[in-house]
Amino acid sequence: MFDFFSARRPSTLARDAMVATSHPLATAAGLDILSAGGSAVDAALAASVTQCVVEPAMTGIGGDCFVLYAPKDGPVQALNGSGRSPAAATLEAMRGAGVGDAISRTTPHAVTIPGAISAWCALHAAHGTMPLERLFARAISYARDGYPVTPRVASDWAVHTDHLKGDDGAAALFLPGGHAPSTGALHRQPQLAETLSAIAAQGASAFYEGDAAASMAGRLSALGGLHTEEDFHDARDQAFWTDPISAEYHGTEILECPPNGQGLAALMILRILEGFDLGPDVPLADRIHLHAEATKLAYHHRDALISDPATSAGLAETLLSDAAIDALRARIDPARAGKPALWDEPEHEDTVYITVVDAEGNAVSFINSLFHGFGSGLFDPGTGVMFQSRGSSFRMIEDHPNVIAPHRRPMHTIIPAIARRDGRTWMSFGVMGGDYQAAGQAALVSAMVDRGLDPQTAMDEPRSFAFAGALQIEPGVPGDVRAELERRGHKLDVATSPIGGSQAICIDPETGVRMGGSDTRKDGSALGF
Repeated sequence: MFDFFSARRPSTLARDAMVATSHPLATAAGLDILSAGGSAVDAALAASVTQCVVEPAMTGIGGDCFVLYAPKDGPVQALNGSGRSPAAATLEAMRGAGVGDAISRTTPHAVTIPGAISAWCALHAAHGTMPLERLFARAISYARDGYPVTPRVASDWAVHTDHLKGDDGAAALFLPGGHAPSTGALHRQPQLAETLSAIAAQGASAFYEGDAAASMAGRLSALGGLHTEEDFHDARDQAFWTDPISAEYHGTEILECPPNGQGLAALMILRILEGFDLGPDVPLADRIHLHAEATKLAYHHRDALISDPATSAGLAETLLSDAAIDALRARIDPARAGKPALWDEPEHEDTVYITVVDAEGNAVSFINSLFHGFGSGLFDPGTGVMFQSRGSSFRMIEDHPNVIAPHRRPMHTIIPAIARRDGRTWMSFGVMGGDYQAAGQAALVSAMVDRGLDPQTAMDEPRSFAFAGALQIEPGVPGDVRAELERRGHKLDVATSPIGGSQAICIDPETGVRMGGSDTRKDGSALGF
């Protein structure tokens, strides 16, 4: 029974349709579309474009997008909307431009050609039912006429003040009066409203061709980037459909987008953990320890091997094989922390996740990101576009699978997920938080499958994450558990800000009732009818 004295909220229940996002205005936009008879894809697009306005640190049309579409009947489809590097972006050109051992997030070399709009338009063409003008209407209004800054958005915004000061255009728009807007302040992005209006009327061509492409390419080139208008023209159709990868966890099938996303790491963690008891009677210290050890093993392989789809062929089959998983699982000592994995990827924490189930039972698991907070911090005043920093995850190592190269997609952290039982969608879910996403998905699935928790209760539990040679824990982890983890050899790092965020919607196989949750670490909600 739910503890109504817990100061938490229960999962949301609805009969016909539901949307869950990390921002209340985005959830409202999606619900508006569902209530008007729109599809899950229509609602997800309306919610995403709204978040690109009202949650600017986390997402934007200058970023990338991954989607899993799960129709009520038929196979799940994966859409890769990750952007590619410019045609001139060779390792030699990077070195000639003064790039050292790593690509800094604040340089134009960190900007890949944004893939979000290409993905949105491909998704809309395949499964949308309402015109883009209808889906974009609320977002355009917020950008043109203003939107109130919510508490978590204000907090994230303030953290990135110095980052925004590095670009005059970004500072002028996002630091009015020289500082980040406070909670309740109204903020406007009029040029972004114009760009969104053009995309709504003309589709992807309004972003990747004409004045918009010329403005973005010109801005990046002026900053020293290798981007050209032709790179933008070539990117109009860069999003592509593919088959998801999957693995079973105690009878529940978990589906992920294939590499270049890190969904493979989530599946590896779950397959490793499947060999251990994580049920309701297992002490919390044991669960945290086993999760940390599985995470370190999976992420070591992620960092070494995941890259562009063309260079990742067969990787999932190899790493999810019984032989590979058995070998990795055997390295875990239930009583002692193992040697940390090699953590040398850049930190990347900021994104948004959306899930929708429509009245027909179709589900969309949808994630959109700028990579770091406010991406690269480089802004194009002509279009109102803040550029992502996804190219900073490329390696400057000649023989590395994820080395920078022309028209290449880097390793991505953003990973939507679908869970199925008996061939039917059971849950559409995702976890935000950059590197944490794969580990967070595994923790959420384990809590629900191994201990029978509902989605809101599962995502509200205190979190932990083995990262950078330490075990990050949220303050809610009890003191005796902390002491036991330290006894086992973990170096603890108590988080000063929440670890990630999440949304999920479950479908009851008997009644069809939708049960949704939206992480209390964010401003959002799950709503349905």
